[in-house]
Amino acid sequence: MSLFQKMKKAKISVKNRPSTIPDQVLDGQSKLSASLKETESLIKNVLGKNDDFQVKHFKIFGQYQAAMFYFTNLVNQDHVNKDILRPLMYVPEHLISKEKPLNQLIDIIMHETLYHGQAMVEKSLDKLIAVLLRGETVIFVDGLTEAIHVSTREVEHRSVTQPETEQVILGPREGFIENIDTNIAMLRYRLPTADFQVRTMEIGRLTKSTVCYCYIKGVTNEKVITEVENRLSAIDIDAIMDAGYLEQFIEDNHFTPFPQIQTTERPDKTVANLVEGRVAILVDGSPFALLVPVVFNQFYQTAEDYASRFLMGTFARFARVLALVFSLIFPSLYVSLIAFNPELLPTEFAVAVAGGRAGVPYPAVVEVLIIEISMEILREATVRLPRQVGGALSIVGVLVVGQAAVEAGLASPITVVVIALTTIGSFATPAYTAAFALRMLRFPIMILAGIFGLYGVMIGIILTFNHLLNLKSFGVPYMAPVSPGSSQGMKDVVTRSPLWSMSKRPSFLQPANRKRHEQDDNKQ
Repeated sequence: MSLFQKMKKAKISVKNRPSTIPDQVLDGQSKLSASLKETESLIKNVLGKNDDFQVKHFKIFGQYQAAMFYFTNLVNQDHVNKDILRPLMYVPEHLISKEKPLNQLIDIIMHETLYHGQAMVEKSLDKLIAVLLRGETVIFVDGLTEAIHVSTREVEHRSVTQPETEQVILGPREGFIENIDTNIAMLRYRLPTADFQVRTMEIGRLTKSTVCYCYIKGVTNEKVITEVENRLSAIDIDAIMDAGYLEQFIEDNHFTPFPQIQTTERPDKTVANLVEGRVAILVDGSPFALLVPVVFNQFYQTAEDYASRFLMGTFARFARVLALVFSLIFPSLYVSLIAFNPELLPTEFAVAVAGGRAGVPYPAVVEVLIIEISMEILREATVRLPRQVGGALSIVGVLVVGQAAVEAGLASPITVVVIALTTIGSFATPAYTAAFALRMLRFPIMILAGIFGLYGVMIGIILTFNHLLNLKSFGVPYMAPVSPGSSQGMKDVVTRSPLWSMSKRPSFLQPANRKRHEQDDNKQ
């Protein structure tokens, strides 16, 4: 089998993207008319009644009738006035004695008049309307079948702040924002190399969302780049509101709780993955980047692991792996030991547990499921409430409700402790999507434990590992470098080896250039 799985037949073909403006509105007229009055009437008919749509009539050099079209809420008005209107309405000194015939007017404006570096000439009316809707300013001249569009877009956005979902003690404090230009600038700031490539496309019939995929030329495997481009090009949907929309279209397996694409709002983490040979996908309007391909061990690693000394990073990562396993099977082990194999517990502990559960009216598996579901509801309520109220709710829910449940005989103290420790363990997983997958899997494993005891726990673990071994992310085995094994890759799985010892990029990504640096053999 080839490295990269072929996409489903329905998704391989790139659909013909519809024109920006419906044909029935333009009556099939895509080329620009030489009549300014006709063009203005057609554009107003297409856009309808919009109070923020502005049409400014003026004379270029005091001689030629022209009109400027823009949306007031999408442009920088100072740029429109100073960089476009002023130089076009007043004849520059070097052009006062020079003839300015109509057939040369576009060249004179573009090369000798405009004070703006991002100006282009366009003949297609539907493309002009498309750039107009994106926030650019379009200039039409009566008698010409060409128009000029100038980039004057300025949309308010929040400033660069510390990432909310990926907190670190050591490392940079800046995160992506919703503006894609700012996000790309933060990547270029860290990768000042000509090999850093950015490719842009539009996805969404209505939103026309700008989507960029980035990679490092000469490092990333060309097959990965081609696969990413094919999957993105095959998306045909009316709106893309966030990077998560794309994730659902381009992932390999849609029926698994485990994420096959990593999301991050950290530019430093994105650059680190690009350097390893991955592709980053950015969406205008989303503060998250998508990283592909990914493997399972990425979801319990943090940027802080590499910013700190390797002993600290290894210890922290080992603690996270233990917490991951703990959060997945601890409730199931508790149920199986209490309900089926109490003889495996020390006598004193078994007596204490039995005494605590003396007044509980239902089996251990039902008790654990009730407390676990209650905890999930509490967690969801805490997330959705305002920050000032959410903290108070979590304290009330854990302390008051938990204590009341124990005193009322609805739950035993040991059960509350087990679920609390399990919840704390799930918080240690850095990636929210991976932690959510583990939370989902806890329930079927608990049910298996309630039916078959320790055999059910083992069945659940075996099925989970079998599923993980069959997953792929853009053709890359999900459990690499554990399976298939790689001695170089194993240096960065459970432990974090010194940076000087990891001289090669991950082999499972099949990078075009595997060497990171020359290994120093004198290091001990």
